Amino acid sequence: MFKILQIYCQNVAHIDKNTYFCLQFVNKDLIFNMATTEKIDQLDKKILNILSKNARIPFKDVAAECGVSRAAIHQRVQHLIEANVIMGSGFDVNPKSLGYSTCTYVGITLERGSMYKDVVDCLQHIPEIVECHFTTGPYTMMVKLYARDNEQLMHLLNGRLQDIPGVVATETLISLEQSIKREIPVSISE
Repeated sequence: MFKILQIYCQNVAHIDKNTYFCLQFVNKDLIFNMATTEKIDQLDKKILNILSKNARIPFKDVAAECGVSRAAIHQRVQHLIEANVIMGSGFDVNPKSLGYSTCTYVGITLERGSMYKDVVDCLQHIPEIVECHFTTGPYTMMVKLYARDNEQLMHLLNGRLQDIPGVVATETLISLEQSIKREIPVSISE
């Protein structure tokens, strides 16, 4: 069995040098762990750099800028999506244009950190919450939410968040202005 595995792995390495498969032995059976470590080459970085600046750019324009075919760009982008390097390609809607004028960060302290997943399940049902993070520091978790006004914010805090089992305290930080919003830079030179 081990010899077959060795030969198979050598053949896989020759077929696809950019993917390293994680192998696990469980109960003497070979299982392929679907988590793969992907190498992102210079062309991928160039594509990511272009798309992160303008996700609506046609693939033919990306191809021209990269010096490859449109089909190559399509294949690369599909691969980056499947590998979870590219996560989504939607539009950012301005919350203020929909009447949500108050952006708020709420630090949440839980009775026990182990209650995190149960609390997240409850938070999923509050559509005004747009982000949730499990954190270190003074709070167990931090959420970002939008409210139409202070009255709705008070209802969300007192009538929804603080009623969740396991939540022992919240601290509210109202954002007065968003000064920076950007994606993580894609360095092409590395």
